[in-house]
Amino acid sequence: MTDHLTRINPDTLHQTPGYHHITVVEAGRTAHLAGQCPLDPAGDLVGPGDVLAQTDQVVANTLAALAAVDASPEDVVRTVIYVVSDVSEVLGSVWRRLNDSPLAPAFSTASTLVGVAQLGFAGQLVELDVTAALSGPTSR
Repeated sequence: MTDHLTRINPDTLHQTPGYHHITVVEAGRTAHLAGQCPLDPAGDLVGPGDVLAQTDQVVANTLAALAAVDASPEDVVRTVIYVVSDVSEVLGSVWRRLNDSPLAPAFSTASTLVGVAQLGFAGQLVELDVTAALSGPTSR
C-alpha cells in the first residue's frame, strides 16, 4: 500500500471479495483516466465476441495510461468496470480475469462492477474507468 492512500473496510459493512469499501487519498493530485476500451493502438477492436480477450486489452491499455502519468496499479483509488452482460457468471469471469492480471492491485480499492446493455464501440464488451492518486509534482 502506498503512503498516500488508506483503504478501509468498516466492520459494520459486508465483507467484500477483495475490494475496499472506502479509499482515502492523502495526496493532492489525481489522474482521471478516460474509460479504457478494448482497442489496439490502431484503434481496432480486439477480441470481437470474446469478453476475456477484450478484458486483457483493457488491462494493457490501462497499464499504459497509468505509466504515462508515472502511476501504478497500487495508486488506483477507484475503478468502475462495465461489462455488456446481465449474466452473473460473465460478470464474475471478468472480475476474476482482472484480479489475475498485472492490474490486480487496482481492484483492491473502491471498485464497482456493472452489467450494461451497450458500450460506445460496436462489439465492445468491456470498459474500465479508473482514478489514481499521484504523489509528487508533475513531471509532464
